[in-house]
Amino acid sequence: MLEDKNQERTSLAELGEFGLINHLTKHFKIHHSSTVKGIGDDAAVVNTEGNELLVTTDLLVEGIHFDLSYMPLKHLGYKAVMVNLSDVYAMNGQANQITVSLAVSNRFPLEALEELYAGIQLACNTYNVDLIGGDTTSSTKGMLISVTALGTAKKEDIVYRNGAKPTDLIVVSGDLGGAYLGLQVLEREKQVFQVNPQNQPDLDKYTYIIERQLKPEARKDIPELLKELEVKPTAMIDISDGLSSEIMHICTQSKVGCKLYEEKLPLDPQVISTCEEFDLDSTMIALSGGEDYELLFTVSLSDYDKIKGNPNLTVIGHIAEENEGMNLVTRANQEMALKAQGWNSFKGKE
Repeated sequence: MLEDKNQERTSLAELGEFGLINHLTKHFKIHHSSTVKGIGDDAAVVNTEGNELLVTTDLLVEGIHFDLSYMPLKHLGYKAVMVNLSDVYAMNGQANQITVSLAVSNRFPLEALEELYAGIQLACNTYNVDLIGGDTTSSTKGMLISVTALGTAKKEDIVYRNGAKPTDLIVVSGDLGGAYLGLQVLEREKQVFQVNPQNQPDLDKYTYIIERQLKPEARKDIPELLKELEVKPTAMIDISDGLSSEIMHICTQSKVGCKLYEEKLPLDPQVISTCEEFDLDSTMIALSGGEDYELLFTVSLSDYDKIKGNPNLTVIGHIAEENEGMNLVTRANQEMALKAQGWNSFKGKE
C-alpha cells in the first residue's frame, strides 16, 4: 500500500482560491489554436471553426468512485481525464479541451493537489488536450473531482448510439474485464493490509489488470484507425459500465436486438488466471466488469474485410431484429438474455 512520506504540508488556506488555481495550472501548455483564451478570465474562449462541438462531463466522488488508500493521486488525476476523453472518442470525435473542478477537505495539503494535477497534466500532454478552466472549493466529505471535456467532429463523422442495423457486426477494441479484476485485487490487498500493516503485497503477477484499474487509457487511436481503414461505425459507445450494459444502450436506442458470442469475447491471459484464482466466471466479468474504457461499436457487414484480422479489434457478435431480443450465445450454443449488471453508483459496488 502507499506509504506516508511525511513530506512538507502547505495549507491550502495560505494560497486562497485564485492563488491555488494559478499555482496548480501555471505549467500547463496550450496545444490547440482553437483555444483562444484558457485560464485567467471570466470564461474560456474556444473557436470550433465550423465543426460540431462535443461536450461531456463526469463527477468522481471519493468513497464512491475511488479509494485513496490504493489509488495514487497522480493516477487519479490521469484517470479523471481519461473517463471524459473516452466519451469524446466514443462519438468519433477529437478531444481538444478540458475543465477541472475540485472540492477538497482540509486534510489535503497543497502537495497532494500538486500530485493530482501532475496526473492531469500528463494526460493533457499525452492526449494533446488543453486545460482551459475549472473551479476549486472546500468540501466536508473528502475529495470530489468534476472534469468536462470539449471535443470537435465534422457533422458527417459523428457516430451516435442509435444507428445500429440488423446484420451489422458488433466490434470491441482491446480486451475486457481487466479493470474490474484489478479492483478486486486491490480491495483484497487493502483488507490484508488493514489486518497486518507489516504485510507488503506482491502484486507483480497482477501488473496488467491493476494498471487497467489505476491508469486506464482512452482509445484515441480507434477513431484514427477507423478513419485509416475507411470505416465509419453505425453506432458507438465506450465501455464504462460493462459490456452488457453498453450493448443494451445501443440496442435500445437503435431499436434492434443482438447476439454476442461467448467464445469471441477478448480476454487477457491475466484476466483468465485471476478469474480462476478468485473463482469468478470470466464471461460474467467481461460482460459486467466495467471501467475498461474500450470502444464498442457496430459496423456494416460490408466493412468486415476492412477490419478482419486487425489486432486492435474483435468481432464479438452481430445486431439482430428487435423481436429477437438481446442475447449471449454460450459455448454450448445456448442463448441467454443479457442483463445490465454493470456499475451503478446508486446501488454501490456490485
